[in-house]
Amino acid sequence: MSPRTKKTARTAARRSRVGTFFKWLAGLCAAGLAAGVLLAVFIFAFIYRQLPPIDTLTDYRPKVPLRIWSADGKLIGEFGEERRDFVHLNEIPEHVKNAILSAEDADFYEHPGIEITGIARAAVINLLTGRRAQGGSTITQQVARNFFLTSERTYTRKLYEIAMSFKIESQLTKDQILEIYMNQIYLGQRAYGFSSAARTYFGRPLAELSVGEAATLAGLPVAPSAYNPIVNPTRATMRRNYVLRRMYDLGHIDELTYQSEKAQPMQTRRVANAEERVMAGDKDDKVTAHYAAELARMLVYDIFGDETYTRGLNVYTTINTADQLAAVEAVRRHLIAYDRKYGYRGPEGFVDVSKPEERAKAIRTALSRTASSPFMLPAVVLEASPKKVVAAISANETVELDDESYRFGRRHLAAKPGKNIDPIRPGSIIRVMRRESGKGKKKKLGWTLAQVPRVETAFVSANFNTGAVNALVGGFDFNLNMFNHVTQAWRQPGSSFKPFIYSAALDKGFTMSTVVNDAPISIDPKLTGNRLWEPRNYENRFDGPMPLYRALERSKNLVSIRVMQAITPQYVQQYITRFGFSPKDHPANLPMALGAGSVTPWQMLGAYTVFANGGYRVLPYLIDRVTDADGRTLMQATNRQAGDESIRAITERNAYIMNTLLHGVAVRGTAARATRELKRGDIAGKTGTTNDSHDAWFCGYSGNLVGVSWMGYDNPKPLGSRETGGGLALPIWIDYMRSALKDVPETVRVQPDSVVERGGLLYYRDPVKGVLPEEGAASSEDVNRETRELVRDQIF
Repeated sequence: MSPRTKKTARTAARRSRVGTFFKWLAGLCAAGLAAGVLLAVFIFAFIYRQLPPIDTLTDYRPKVPLRIWSADGKLIGEFGEERRDFVHLNEIPEHVKNAILSAEDADFYEHPGIEITGIARAAVINLLTGRRAQGGSTITQQVARNFFLTSERTYTRKLYEIAMSFKIESQLTKDQILEIYMNQIYLGQRAYGFSSAARTYFGRPLAELSVGEAATLAGLPVAPSAYNPIVNPTRATMRRNYVLRRMYDLGHIDELTYQSEKAQPMQTRRVANAEERVMAGDKDDKVTAHYAAELARMLVYDIFGDETYTRGLNVYTTINTADQLAAVEAVRRHLIAYDRKYGYRGPEGFVDVSKPEERAKAIRTALSRTASSPFMLPAVVLEASPKKVVAAISANETVELDDESYRFGRRHLAAKPGKNIDPIRPGSIIRVMRRESGKGKKKKLGWTLAQVPRVETAFVSANFNTGAVNALVGGFDFNLNMFNHVTQAWRQPGSSFKPFIYSAALDKGFTMSTVVNDAPISIDPKLTGNRLWEPRNYENRFDGPMPLYRALERSKNLVSIRVMQAITPQYVQQYITRFGFSPKDHPANLPMALGAGSVTPWQMLGAYTVFANGGYRVLPYLIDRVTDADGRTLMQATNRQAGDESIRAITERNAYIMNTLLHGVAVRGTAARATRELKRGDIAGKTGTTNDSHDAWFCGYSGNLVGVSWMGYDNPKPLGSRETGGGLALPIWIDYMRSALKDVPETVRVQPDSVVERGGLLYYRDPVKGVLPEEGAASSEDVNRETRELVRDQIF
């Protein structure tokens, strides 16, 4: 064999061995791949068998918060960890769905739950960067992760996610998956789901969002905090524009829409600066009815327990938002006026602003630690003198205070550190609010020095025929004091309690013309339980004998006490239960005649409805109905109304005469201001001022509304030596009624047959003997001899 032939043979043998090796290697790889596939299938099957059931998806019940609504459909309160509005997929606009799919999963309706290219791309990035990135998740995978898995970034969790995605896709339709995703995903600001996010960020439902706003929301799932349009408008704008570009590239929008929406500035529902927040106030932030909303929440929680905050209950109250706003404004205006009358108390604190490089941080810290109110902002003084005060209401906003501020705070502007008066100086923490000054064309809006009143208040009104509460204000500001003075404040009613004494007296033989002596009286310590009691009238004067109607108009204490003596405290204690009062809160003694017991404004509201509606005890109520998330009614109010004889508290004739007596108070008596200002002929009510002016009241009615106004300190102390219910509580009632009764006709009460008029006064009609006004008694069937003798012996 020639050398060339040998060489060729060796080359062929070498090639044969290489070929054999590669064949063996290929076989080995194929076997390895097959083994890998079998192992992957085994692992996947093993994982799949361990997956939990997806009942939470097939029977999807999202956590929807409790929502409180006014009678006219305005949201006044929301309670729950998660803000969520559940919407069905067919209720979601196409441009919103397209924005979400463009941003998150353009091939959602084509892939089987996972997207191989996305997973591969994420795997390559992980290998190149040496870290586990999140990417590669479809909408189905996100649903799997949100419901069944953690957010840890491990390969094991990813395998479970893929397996769970296949299981979800096998049991749910694409539309069902997308609907769950759009209602469940977290989008920042405690908003879950795109419908809730639309309200949170833009203050509108999904159907009203523009394409650009839909793109903004669609850009949130990847990083809600980073692309939050309120906190990071610049980054949110960049993300929105990316989503708009995707929508354009995928053919969901045309170029004109893309360019116009891209050019729009980022505008969310949040007011841009502190000044605008003050101007918006309660009207923009659901705070006008916080006390009512909280009361409704408590009532519903007593029935539904912890489910209250998750099952999507809707509570429809009887609150009228226009009346509620009128009540809030009246309360705050008069509380602030009262508080300013007694002078400025000084700054609330101090922060060092002497270092310019640290000033902004110091201001932010000080303002964040000071309780805020929507119409009265905390501020840090930057410049202070008797002629000029400049204060910061945020780290980059300053205001200059008006001339009224110098008059209000002059003692503190002129003071120096070290004196007993805390001076207003750079670094002082104060409060400011908006204030109108001037008249006509010269009227302008400026900033003025303010302070939170220490005095508190309560106001509540209701329809006296149905009991439906129209307005409820439990205090000056819910943000600063959550104590609801309407339902929780037990106070002495003072003279506002006298009508119940007079009502009892009518049924014991007294009439409007019964003459009672307004003269000094001394009460034996044996009757008072402690010491000699010598009560006085408020004005510390005595007018001698006068008819009963005149005594109520002038709120004569001595007359009320003598009436109580005649009919006995024990009788009155039982009689007042007809109005809803508990005997234990009103001891059977003579001071009860002056309102020495304990009541709440809510109780007084219910009690005065009896006089207003003809004698029926109609219970005030706040909640009209409760529905579930699907609109099914779970509870419905069935309040018994005036005219139902089963709830009659006093006779028709008693109620009619009492209305006449209370009308006299509003025309000629301590509440005459109400008739003068409102110019209505159907006003009736009674003022109340307790001993040492600790409490100021007015309880009255007009039109179809009864209202109760109260003012006092939480820790009882005098309101002022000359402060009365007619001067403090009545103006709140008047301002409210001026708004609430606009265009409401006057109520005309028809005199019942059981009442007869003689000489301009009213009396009970005796069906047998007629009326006997000269005896000061009603009739033989109503007045026993013992009572008449007691009246004659102790009063005449």
